[in-house]
Amino acid sequence: VQLQASGGGLVQPGGSLRLSCAASGFTLDAYAIGWFRQAPGKERVGVSCISISDEKTYNVDSVKGRFTISRDNAKNAVYLQMNSLKPEDTALYYCAAGLGCSWYLAEYDYWGQGTQVTVSS
Repeated sequence: VQLQASGGGLVQPGGSLRLSCAASGFTLDAYAIGWFRQAPGKERVGVSCISISDEKTYNVDSVKGRFTISRDNAKNAVYLQMNSLKPEDTALYYCAAGLGCSWYLAEYDYWGQGTQVTVSS
């Protein structure tokens, strides 16, 4: 059972990236999937989440209108489309699988290894 986050990179302010979260050993459509990020010297915090059945999405205020989380069940993947990126979005981004959307890390059973996003000119 493994989650893998990918798609990070270096982008200029105002640019876009799409992060992917892929699973092996289980199907993501049975879980709520959250994206979290951790900046250097700071705690890991929630960014976006998509629920299981109704696919309701949640975003923290700092990314509303800029980040979009979505699923592709056929590919067993969840994506985080990030637009209008800002330097303060720079962080290591993680995806996690749990039974419901929550901003509490302990609510998630499986974690990916993280992918680095750097927003800089």
